[in-house]
This record gives sequence, structure tokens and C-alpha cells, in this order.
Amino acid sequence: MPPFPHRAGCSRNDSLIETDQTAMIEDEAWMRRALALAAEAAADGEVPVGAVLVRDGAVLGEGRNGPIGHCDPTAHAEVLALRQAAGRAGNYRLVGSTLYVTVEPCTMCAGALVHARVARLVFGAAEPRAGAVVSSARVLDNPQLNHRVTVCGGVLAEDCAALLREFFLQRRTARGSSRPTDNE
Repeated sequence: MPPFPHRAGCSRNDSLIETDQTAMIEDEAWMRRALALAAEAAADGEVPVGAVLVRDGAVLGEGRNGPIGHCDPTAHAEVLALRQAAGRAGNYRLVGSTLYVTVEPCTMCAGALVHARVARLVFGAAEPRAGAVVSSARVLDNPQLNHRVTVCGGVLAEDCAALLREFFLQRRTARGSSRPTDNE
């Protein structure tokens, strides 16, 4: 996986600054929670993506991929976490929050982060085909947007990518093919 550029709000592994070390530890802890949610999604036959929305050290909302189980194409982990948080807060604006998600968000989810006024996005694995933050569409870099989201990518990237690889390998093995389909 290519290294991610250092951006404000993104902890760097080579930093000796205490605040960066503290932020890195916190980012990894929340990403581990997102990984646990992703594993639950995989156990239910969903693509393993998990998301946790946090503000001031408290969970506002959580989500795990669920388009199949919910019969809802918008039931991505990020959207479900945002819906839960907005419902609890009684407000769709989730100012000052950080979303931790195991995989780089798609276009829909990146747009939802802007609309919800999420302050910071921390993701694990890049998604070269459908990722819309650093990989393809780069939605959050659009200068016409009315809100900016700070991005930190690559947190526990190998763990996040391994979960996806294993899930799709099992799916291919179950159908007797070694090649991915257009949906993988």
C-alpha cells in the first residue's frame, strides 16, 4: 500500500511529539473497534466494513456494512454510524466528531461526511476502485464544498486490508473461482 501524505490531524508513525503519539494510540484503539464491527459484518455475509463516530472520547454512533441485510443500498457502515449518531443527538450536524472506518469511503459516504459536518476522517485501507477520498474521485478535495474534513489514512491499514482479502477469498473459494467478479 502506498504511504499516505501527512495532513493536519493525521498522526505520523515517525513522530516523536507526545501529542502525535497519543493521537496515534487513540486512532488505533478506535480503529480496532471499527475492525470488530467489520468482522461482525463479515460473519453476516456483508462486505466487512465497520465505522465508529466519536466526539470527545465518547462513541456517538457505530455502523457495520449492511446493504444485504437491510435491503438498502445506502446501508454502508459510515452512513449507519452517522444515522445512529444524528438520531441520538437530535441533529444531523455532528460538529467536532471523528469518523473511524476500516476502508476508504465511497462517494456517497464522503458526501455524507460533509453534510454531517464531521471534522475528521480516519480510515484504514485504501480502496483503489471505489474510494473517493484519496484513491479516485477525491470528493473531499472539491473547493466548492462548504465544509472541510481533515483526513488521516492508513491507520491499521494492513489489518483492515487483510480482513477484506480474507472475506473475498472465502467468497471466491465458495463459488469455485480464483478470480474476482466485477462486484469484488
